[in-house]
Amino acid sequence: MTKKLTIFLVFLIFLISGCATMPPREKIATYEINGTTYVSLVSLCERRQISWDYDTFAKTVVLQRGAHKINLRVGDTMALVDGRAEYLHHPVDIYQGVLVIPLRFKEQVIDYLFKPQYAQAKETPLILAIKKVVIDAGHGGHDPGAIGRSGLREKDVNLDIAKRLSKLLRDNGITVVMTRSSDIFVPLERRVDIANNAKADLFISIHSNANRVRSLSGLEIYYISPRINDSKRALLTAQDTKLDFDSSCFSHTSLNTKATLWDMIYTFNRGESIQLAGNICKTAGRNLDTRIIGVKGANFQVLKGTQMPAILIESGFLSNREEEKLLKNGYYRQQVAEAIEQGIKNYARTNFACGG
Repeated sequence: MTKKLTIFLVFLIFLISGCATMPPREKIATYEINGTTYVSLVSLCERRQISWDYDTFAKTVVLQRGAHKINLRVGDTMALVDGRAEYLHHPVDIYQGVLVIPLRFKEQVIDYLFKPQYAQAKETPLILAIKKVVIDAGHGGHDPGAIGRSGLREKDVNLDIAKRLSKLLRDNGITVVMTRSSDIFVPLERRVDIANNAKADLFISIHSNANRVRSLSGLEIYYISPRINDSKRALLTAQDTKLDFDSSCFSHTSLNTKATLWDMIYTFNRGESIQLAGNICKTAGRNLDTRIIGVKGANFQVLKGTQMPAILIESGFLSNREEEKLLKNGYYRQQVAEAIEQGIKNYARTNFACGG
């Protein structure tokens, strides 16, 4: 029996069994390269729960799940599938920083070896619990942020990661609002206003780090410091911000009552921010070739002023020679964006699996 016939029979069995047994439709990014359709390998692995390991120097990638293993190399038209050589009509490639494989190879080999797992069907309602996210690309315009030895500017790294993250979230049905989508300067107060006016579920600020100690490296995530006086913040907010509740029972409450409610909201948001940051750190620790410093409290203005769970991500140190090389690489920036996306998904599963 040929492999094509086997794949056809498997597909036919799915059809006969009825729609109830069909795997959910996957949302995987596709790209047209020189007339050939490619798909994002990392997105595919994430949705199929396939473990993968990419060697940036040898440009080789190993896929594995259960007893099956595939070896690929960027630029090659040959693959090792469970130890057997298989011919690809088109080579594995890197397109706009994304590792991609021909759609035909996915359909003929990966779909056969690594079938979708039905548990994925539960992911959509979990992710939809987060409907809107504000992504804040730090610095911009006349403010370059940190600058690496090679001249790599933080504002450019931040914007690129933010755009990649935006696409990933939108592909999951989440509305994204960006505080800037081009190289412009946006004051901190304006960034806060954008987030609050959008009534977003989450606020994520993307930055890159720098330090005089050039040996320092790693990814760290900040939430609003517990040292910030929530009661004082709440009173200021209550004076000029309307409580957005469906019920009208709060429309005529006193200033003190509104301040108390805002105090509770800010306390709740801090806890949610810590959980979100922790989930992203765990994902980054598994998927990125960098040190994970961890979660910290800080008094950043964009965190202090936002009225939803908010975090600020320092994706790496431009002052560190090796980490600057990583952040200069589009493929690595894509990995950072995907680690953040997966962390958000894990946060959604943890917090909304039982109704939120």
